[in-house]
Amino acid sequence: MLEALLEHEQAGGAGQAMTAARLRGQEYLLDRRLFRRRSTGEVIAAAWTRFAFPTWWHYDVLRGLEYLRRAGVAPDERLAEAIDLVASKRDDDGRWPLETQYPGKMPVETDEGEGRPSQWNTLRGLRVLDWYSARD
Repeated sequence: MLEALLEHEQAGGAGQAMTAARLRGQEYLLDRRLFRRRSTGEVIAAAWTRFAFPTWWHYDVLRGLEYLRRAGVAPDERLAEAIDLVASKRDDDGRWPLETQYPGKMPVETDEGEGRPSQWNTLRGLRVLDWYSARD
């Protein structure tokens, strides 16, 4: 939903109320460090820590970070654990695997299958690590 609000805003269609709603949603994610319960600190859903492409309508930490990068959010300490999670999944060749696939039909295959390096997860992973490292 935040992605759609951001796209609409960037296309010039959002008013103050819509932008405010997007920013509230963004803070909701940040306050929960993208994947933890605010009340207990527990991981909300293990699936959110496994990276897929395409994500379709599913959420994962990498997708949340990619949204924040595209929204121009200045990274802060609330993202450190999510960034560490992303970095921990990088293989020795500097790539990220496709950890899960969700049902859906793509007109072309984008990767070689689960457990194999994913060009799309790698692109997304590199983008968010570059964005985070440029925070100073």
